[in-house]
Amino acid sequence: MMLERYGHGGDLRTAAALYGRPAEAFVDFSSNMNPWGPPEGARAAMLRAWERVDAYPDPAARTLRGALAEKHGVPIEAIWVGNGAAEAIDLALRALRPTIAAVAAPGFAEYETAVEHAGGTTSPFALRPDDDFRLRAEDVRAAAAAGADAIVLGHPNNPTGQPLAQGVVDAALDAFRGVVIDEAFLDFSPEEESLTLVRRAAERPGLFVTRSLTKFYAIPGLRLGYVVAHPEGIARIRALAVPWSANGIALEVGAAVLADREFAERTLRWLPPEREWLAARLTALGLRVFPSAANFLLARLPEGAKAGELQTTLGREGVLVRSGSTFRALEKDAYIRLAVKKRDANERLLAALAGCLEARGAESR
Repeated sequence: MMLERYGHGGDLRTAAALYGRPAEAFVDFSSNMNPWGPPEGARAAMLRAWERVDAYPDPAARTLRGALAEKHGVPIEAIWVGNGAAEAIDLALRALRPTIAAVAAPGFAEYETAVEHAGGTTSPFALRPDDDFRLRAEDVRAAAAAGADAIVLGHPNNPTGQPLAQGVVDAALDAFRGVVIDEAFLDFSPEEESLTLVRRAAERPGLFVTRSLTKFYAIPGLRLGYVVAHPEGIARIRALAVPWSANGIALEVGAAVLADREFAERTLRWLPPEREWLAARLTALGLRVFPSAANFLLARLPEGAKAGELQTTLGREGVLVRSGSTFRALEKDAYIRLAVKKRDANERLLAALAGCLEARGAESR
């Protein structure tokens, strides 16, 4: 049994069964949550919502949609709120109904699943490690020339952490009738305001931007995501979605955490230097660390080290990492993905990783 048996990181119950530790005893680098969250106001918001738990939530999520509309500078009619980014991606693709959707590899596996749910097939195209897994405009145009009528892209991409260049975005909008951009990790970038495509999505039919509130604000147990699109596209999503997709507690907490600007500013001050610090020390251990604009790092292990074996050894020491083996187009057993955490957790990871690599080196001599 592998740690990612359900296709994701953060599965503490499986980790406990595999490695013989209580779920709360792990330091989890396999799941990319903000280590500073949830914000303090989330607890008070949950208690307020609990006082109204005997009533249905607002079926139109008007308070949270209004807060998101203000944040992004788009009409409230251009926003749909639901049960996490996974549902947002699924509904955006069902609204588009692509015949063939191009997806980058490596990339988030749920893009392919969502395309299949929408009745289409996927056409993966490989990103190149010698180019730091950057997506190029020519890759996009080639995917369209090969017959794809839609494209799904991470901005930044998961697991590589690479954001989309403006030329890539323009090429995608020119080449495809349907474009889904997943910005689940973009709020970890200090350049979010200039990089986001939400305002273009609100005005342009066929462009759907999906976002997450669970990662930046560390509330994955509540499941909260949203789509920004032209109001015609939002109307199609609303017709496909089940009623009350987002529960009342999640809606209350979502509005509260969005208002906490101090929390957001602290996160954005902390992340870039801590990410660079961690990347430098991983490099010193012999890993090749790829550039990232997100709160995680993709790293290639030293020659001869195997991700599966390393994951197991670290797991037994109470440290969880994500194996790259579950991502299409990554060389099998050669990559790991790591969340960026607070300094003490990062130091624990580095110490455990150094011990594993030293032990492997001693065995090979």
